[in-house]
Amino acid sequence: MSAEEKKKQNHEAQTMWQIVRTQFAEHRMAVLGVRTLFVMCLIAICAPLISKLYGVGPDDQNVFKRYQGAFTTIEASRDQQNEAFEGFVTDSPERAEILLEQMAAKGLVQKDSSQSTEDILLDFFDARDETLADQLQSLNSSEGEQLLQLMSRFKTFHLLGTDELGRDVLMRLIYGARISLGVGILVALASALVGLLVGSLAGYYGGWVDTVLMRITDSLLALPILPLMIVFAAVELKKVPLLGELITGQNESIMKLVIILVIFSWMQAARLIRGSILTVREREFVLAAQTLGAKDSMIIKTHIIPNVIAPLLVAVTLNVGNSILWEAALSFLGLGIQPPTPSWGNILFNAQEIVHQAPLLAIMPGVLIFLTVISFNFIGDGLQDAIDPKTIRR
Repeated sequence: MSAEEKKKQNHEAQTMWQIVRTQFAEHRMAVLGVRTLFVMCLIAICAPLISKLYGVGPDDQNVFKRYQGAFTTIEASRDQQNEAFEGFVTDSPERAEILLEQMAAKGLVQKDSSQSTEDILLDFFDARDETLADQLQSLNSSEGEQLLQLMSRFKTFHLLGTDELGRDVLMRLIYGARISLGVGILVALASALVGLLVGSLAGYYGGWVDTVLMRITDSLLALPILPLMIVFAAVELKKVPLLGELITGQNESIMKLVIILVIFSWMQAARLIRGSILTVREREFVLAAQTLGAKDSMIIKTHIIPNVIAPLLVAVTLNVGNSILWEAALSFLGLGIQPPTPSWGNILFNAQEIVHQAPLLAIMPGVLIFLTVISFNFIGDGLQDAIDPKTIRR
């Protein structure tokens, strides 16, 4: 048996989903999109760890070092350093007392009964000079090492520079990925579920059920989406009876955006599912289940939905990219995710007036949005080619 015949035999022995996976792997851009999104999601999930290793948080501000360029090392202001020393001393009086004893033994400070331990130490730190690190190192104690670690955080490295409030751009983008990707995936899944429910009912039952549901769908499709989204974004969800209990001050803008996007993004999935079910419901296995007395809910769940999952997967991947674009558009208009919560859209919004002064603030979130959306589109294209029976090579 030749090598080609063996390859053909192995290919014929594959299951349907093995063939789909093989054909998807042949779509190079789809595979590249999967890898790109995997890296982005991994970085977004590990954002707290990256922040800890990087030594900078997404909300750490230094207003005296605004719009710094890439690869910049910034030193905290004198006031910020004094505030950090004050927190170190006041947070643990026992540690402060031990530190004073050690420094007095080395002759670094003079104990004075008229002053408290905190005042003596804070006066010493306020009058510090360049030899402070050497003085603390000479203590050879855990308290001195803790202070040295505190001082090491006074200088921070910013790979992509800082924004309008002196916050690190890289960490804002990483934490923004958690919001933008999370909103996009959540909206796509919720829209798919709504579309699956509406499309299943309309396609299976037909008649007046199909007419009512599809007319509602067509009406929503005919509406101008962006103006309606802007109007809905101005509504306070806390005043809505059922939704008000789910909304808190921290997640109000996120939940509002998700709800708005779901309301206006399920229609395409519903029409796609309805069209698929119209062909599936006349198949022999569905008629056999009806003849045997199976309930409609069982037929839809067991026989019909599994046969329309393939086009639904394609719709979900494409809808993720659209949801990310809508989130960025609304946040860019100031109606989406509200600061200080970072998202790629509101980072762009904050950068629009200083794009010439700090171009990275506009370029980097734009590039990330482009890569994410095009990756999801490539994945959807690859799934469509892999799942379509007309393109499957048996």
